[in-house]
Amino acid sequence: MQTPNMLSQREAYRLMLREYPDVMDVEQMCRVLHVSTKTGYRILQGGEIRCLKVGRSYRIPKTHLLSYLCQGAQVPSYTG
Repeated sequence: MQTPNMLSQREAYRLMLREYPDVMDVEQMCRVLHVSTKTGYRILQGGEIRCLKVGRSYRIPKTHLLSYLCQGAQVPSYTG
């Protein structure tokens, strides 16, 4: 049971990300996830986070990043 003072997980993440733009680039996403740029690209290319490709660059809507975080996704540890 949730008390009125408790935030839902999604609301908590939304507050944490309020200083980020509604659509992020890869570097911003990597800062949020605390991963390297290389790992960030692997996450996007693997389809773990939905994104938009604009030309040669990726754009990540904040709502898609929130969904990824709320799923309790574990950031993969890639080797190599």
